[in-house]
Amino acid sequence: MPLAQPAAPTRPRFSVLGPLTGETDGRPLALGPLKQRLVLAVLLSRANTAVPVDLLTDAVWPEEPPRTARKNLQVYICTLRTLLGRDPGPERLVHTAGGYLLRVAEPELDVLQFRALARAGRAAADSGALAPAARLLRQALDLWQGPPLADLRCSPAVQAEADRLEARCLGVHEDWAETELELGNATAVAEELAEPAERHPLRERLQAARMNALHLSGRQAEALAVYDTHRQLLARELGLEPSPALTARYRQLLAHGPARPATARPAQHPGPSGALLPADTTDFTGRSHELRELIDALAEGGERVAVLSGPAGVGKTALAVHAGHLLADRFPDGRLLLRLRTEDGAPRPLADILAELAALTGRSGPRPADPAQAAALWRASLAGRRMLLILDDAPGEAVVRELLPGFGPSATLVTSRSQLAGLASVHRVTVPPFAPAEALDLLGRIVGTGRTGTDRAAAARIVEACGLLPLAVRVAGTRLAVLRHLPLAEYAARLADPAGALDELVAGDVTVRARLDSGWRDLTDQGRLALGRLAALPLSLLFTLPEAAAALGRPERLALRTLEALTDTGAVTSPTGEVTAHAALYALPRLTHLHAREHSTVLADSLN
Repeated sequence: MPLAQPAAPTRPRFSVLGPLTGETDGRPLALGPLKQRLVLAVLLSRANTAVPVDLLTDAVWPEEPPRTARKNLQVYICTLRTLLGRDPGPERLVHTAGGYLLRVAEPELDVLQFRALARAGRAAADSGALAPAARLLRQALDLWQGPPLADLRCSPAVQAEADRLEARCLGVHEDWAETELELGNATAVAEELAEPAERHPLRERLQAARMNALHLSGRQAEALAVYDTHRQLLARELGLEPSPALTARYRQLLAHGPARPATARPAQHPGPSGALLPADTTDFTGRSHELRELIDALAEGGERVAVLSGPAGVGKTALAVHAGHLLADRFPDGRLLLRLRTEDGAPRPLADILAELAALTGRSGPRPADPAQAAALWRASLAGRRMLLILDDAPGEAVVRELLPGFGPSATLVTSRSQLAGLASVHRVTVPPFAPAEALDLLGRIVGTGRTGTDRAAAARIVEACGLLPLAVRVAGTRLAVLRHLPLAEYAARLADPAGALDELVAGDVTVRARLDSGWRDLTDQGRLALGRLAALPLSLLFTLPEAAAALGRPERLALRTLEALTDTGAVTSPTGEVTAHAALYALPRLTHLHAREHSTVLADSLN
């Protein structure tokens, strides 16, 4: 008779949506002394994400950590590992390059269940399934047992985590209320929102939902009083007026206009609480380090503005959109992408951008003719909202400054070829070309790993000839996917020919040359002349400042300024890190180099 297998250890279940608690098999867990509970609270609040050691230290010792802080923290971590139990699989609490990471499955932590239910509810609402959406959102709200981590708010770091959780709860409350209003359940919404609306009087979306619910319940005077109270508080506390949309709704109620709630989700035009992002890239590859940086920078307590910079075609927009989708639960009031250039690469006028923002976010009413006043109105409308605005392909700092939220919990992610050095208090992330393994991975996903695996050397030559640039690798992969008969080795030989490489990087209406043309037009006349002269240097080789000065025909002091200006645009790179100017090595990315050679030849021909 076979021996009975020992039962698998039961994993503990934790709760942070209320007092911090843990249990195993229905029995409460002793979570230890205060400092250990503070560590656990922060790890659970950021479950499955590396938490920096400095943040854990600040949570336990907010004022002056002792000299033994690191050692004490290690003791708490060791005790928590014992508390978590041992599994046959990977260790649950591990130390990584980014800090300590606690691996928790969804059934083991109420906040993970809350996020999953909220995501499912929002997806159901966006697809028009209102009744299931309301049920899912209600289930998410029912997981709350009171103010999150109420017993540990003596720590400012834990207080910040608790505030972040409460903001998520408010977003789900608003989603639920708007969905129920569309279903005709105004009375239930009016009663449910009374307490959260009183606790968060500056939260406009919450006040709007309550005002509509009271009106639809026949409580007209109370509905009007909600608006008046909100307006007076905004003016007194922030010196602002309610948004044009809320004001227009108030006027409707005064005139006994239509009873349909103004905040109801339109069937075809998503409002501010929707996700107005392009679809995520299904074969998104790599960028794990940059993604971690972005998530940390745009989370609560970060700079709230991040700039992704890098040369044309390096994948900044794809990275920004991917991050926007991953941050869905952190920005419940909306995530949208706004392109700051026209199709031909020209900067868009600020007035056009503001008009599009008003349309995308459902803001009605007259707009000031002066773009500066319209921009101020846009910034004021973000007060109290948690939105993520992606400003794509920024041509410079001026237009970005007009669109950045002045205060509040909204965040902005900017993509630009330039580093936008004139913007202060932002988190900058430089997006480099792919590593060779990442480029090969993307090529394999597009053309099939079986095809790249049969001639891996040729596949490696293809991605190297693409300069490891994501756009170029994608175009090359798409071309190969269409031309199934074309051997990889033959296509690699075509790309290796400097005279025809850019002609080969075309797939339908997508061309690498068009993207490089846009970057070329962004340069000043002096910048184009300098880049053309540098293009005379040997292809794909690093060069020094003296070599650059010789190619430019300038003293090294002036050549250095030129190189720094071209580096800011992404046309020149310096892969050697922090060294003195004379010891630094510089490079022209391969495709930029070939493109500059083309233009310098055209320029020379025109002069002759």
